Amino acid sequence: MIGRSHQELDLLDPVKTKQFVASEKPDTIIIAAALVGGIHANNTYRSEFIYKNLEIQNNLIWAAHELGVDNLIFLGSSCIYPRGARQPMDESCLLTGPLEYTNRPYAIAKIAGLELVNCIRQQYGRNYFSAMPTNLYGPGDNFHPENSHVMPALMRRFVEAKAQNAQEVVIWGSGTPLREFLHVDDCADAIIHLMETVKKGTLETLPPAKDGFYHVNVGSGSEISIGDLAHTIANAVKFKGKLVFDRTKPDGTPRKLMDISVLKNLGWSPKIPLNDGVKSTVAWYIDSLKKHDPSLRG
Repeated sequence: MIGRSHQELDLLDPVKTKQFVASEKPDTIIIAAALVGGIHANNTYRSEFIYKNLEIQNNLIWAAHELGVDNLIFLGSSCIYPRGARQPMDESCLLTGPLEYTNRPYAIAKIAGLELVNCIRQQYGRNYFSAMPTNLYGPGDNFHPENSHVMPALMRRFVEAKAQNAQEVVIWGSGTPLREFLHVDDCADAIIHLMETVKKGTLETLPPAKDGFYHVNVGSGSEISIGDLAHTIANAVKFKGKLVFDRTKPDGTPRKLMDISVLKNLGWSPKIPLNDGVKSTVAWYIDSLKKHDPSLRG
């Protein structure tokens, strides 16, 4: 397995990206690199989210093609589907309605990557394919106070509130939107399973396919409200205070559940229950804080 951090390789640089692929000569490339964030980051840095994600994915996908890498999986996002898509969303929901405004730039970038992958596969016969993961969480996540996704953002708030003996934690929105979450270890397992299937050349025999688009949803197939998620995290942290929902902040898409029937038909199912995953991730996060701040040990 070959990987590079952002500090080691700037994927916004097409020359350096191509030089890296040429020097390593990989048999397979899995593109998980992206500029990501929660509602605040997506809606605040709209220009950066479309520009940088287009650059990252274009540089990697085209370098792979030009250098003869035959196997590639591009990771998109469940936000490629319309805000009002039928639930649960299967792969054929793509391009059937308007996107959620708050993350539209990011979604459009991911749709463009999906199309580029499809075109290269159709035109040049390479085993290039796209997978659409749902909301991921787990050790190593981004816990930034402003730019993180909902799961790590809530974990940080509750951990800090408990440490400060706060009486309440404020949560953006009404708490009613429904979201699906998948542990990062389950996602990695699913991607490996998909790549093995791609190499066998059996993916395109499976429905659904829409206008030449072939991609597979990767999710848990279950959902939870943001309010219930907040209570789950509060319990994992052992926070006993009050939960306050700030309805002046945006909720985003009301519901976003993936139909993972295609992936299940390929022989894969998630293994890590949400409660277990939340507890282990909270424990990892607290442990990582203690390593950087000796005053928290004890």
